[in-house]
Amino acid sequence: MPPVLINFAYLVASALFIVGLKGMSHPRTAVRGNALGAAGMFIAVVVTMLDRNIISYEMIFAGLVLGSAIGAILAVRIQMTAMPQMVALLNGFGGAASVLVAGAALVEAQVAGHGFTYQMTVATALSALIGGVTFFGSLVAFGKLQDLITGNAVVFPGQHLLNALVLLGSIALAAGVAIQPESIEIYWALVAVACVLGVLATIGIGGADMPVVISLLNSYSGLAASATGFVLQNNMLIIAGSLVGASGIILTQIMCKAMNRSLANVLFGGLGAAPVSSAKADDVYGGKVKSATAEEIGMLLESARRVIIVPGYGMAVSQAQHAVRTLARLLEAKGAEVLYAVHPVAGRMPGHMNVLLAEADVPYDALKEMDEINPMFPQSDVSIVIGANDVVNPVARTDPQSPIAGMPILDVDKSRTVVVIKRSLSPGFAGIPNPLFAADNTLMFFSDGQKAVNDLIAAVKEAS
Repeated sequence: MPPVLINFAYLVASALFIVGLKGMSHPRTAVRGNALGAAGMFIAVVVTMLDRNIISYEMIFAGLVLGSAIGAILAVRIQMTAMPQMVALLNGFGGAASVLVAGAALVEAQVAGHGFTYQMTVATALSALIGGVTFFGSLVAFGKLQDLITGNAVVFPGQHLLNALVLLGSIALAAGVAIQPESIEIYWALVAVACVLGVLATIGIGGADMPVVISLLNSYSGLAASATGFVLQNNMLIIAGSLVGASGIILTQIMCKAMNRSLANVLFGGLGAAPVSSAKADDVYGGKVKSATAEEIGMLLESARRVIIVPGYGMAVSQAQHAVRTLARLLEAKGAEVLYAVHPVAGRMPGHMNVLLAEADVPYDALKEMDEINPMFPQSDVSIVIGANDVVNPVARTDPQSPIAGMPILDVDKSRTVVVIKRSLSPGFAGIPNPLFAADNTLMFFSDGQKAVNDLIAAVKEAS
């Protein structure tokens, strides 16, 4: 296939990627944007297969069948609550693919006796470094999310010094790859050290900060792919990887702002070093928590004119989103206005709550971002918090020694009445008590999220 046609097809695919990415910025156009992006990838794959520098079609077909089978099984079996773990693994696989492809290209050039250009050797070193960090960093993130390892930040004396030494070692090995590309041992040594760096950089980050970590690792996977594009001199891979890398960094910055963190903390794995609050659960809750029944809350909802629902990870765990939508429709039929307050880092990945609520056909216009919904809380009759904790904890505004000090939160405590649905008074990822649970205007409804909402539906029907 003539190079001019290949590059033209790649240009068309790149345009589809960009237009598709723009479309996915809004739920109304997200499906079309996704389809355009998929069409762009289809064009890129077909054109690459028609190029001369590929392996046999039999191998490609075998890989296509195997990969499609694995993807189909995962798509069917993975629950929505496990989607963050899935995304973490996919980020890791992207990094691993970049490492293997760049390494294979290095071996191929060595065997064929081709000359090594500085573009190829530098890009190969970057693929190994970023890809290795992405792969093992993503495995650690998966382990934390899946509770295979502790979700707390793992910190120890001299940790930052060790991280710096490993980083310097990886940079030295990367320089070695660029200078002596014929020594394949240096490349794999770089990959090994980069994997260690990925573990060290991620292990010190607590579970509360996983949304930031996932978006950052997503950016890393794109940067690794872009570097591999320079290795292969493939314009399509360079552009696609750059788009993923840039969008991931932008999303990471948004997440950092939502959690009052700095990007430097994330890049150097410093989020685990947050200050520790001295507040004790007994001091915060002792004799102040008021428990309510579904019938009591049902009577409140019967007369409410504005209800704000605040979803959290507890809603995801209990798969309560469909019951929440049913409750909202019931209240709307009685004349109430029902809105949803979505914190940017609610759940375990960016957009986690948005995806769950979209699955339950919640109208997008009813989903309000933090800046828009916070002024509405004082005029709300009832706010229902379902499994959220840290994102509604008022100590973020009042306690400078808290791990979440300065983090923008949803001002749920300013509602006339707050109903908190939660299994217990256990803390969130930040590991601190929440004074909201003991506030004068708060009623605690201790139950599983889905069961609690179903009980409220029954209670509202009986109250009418």
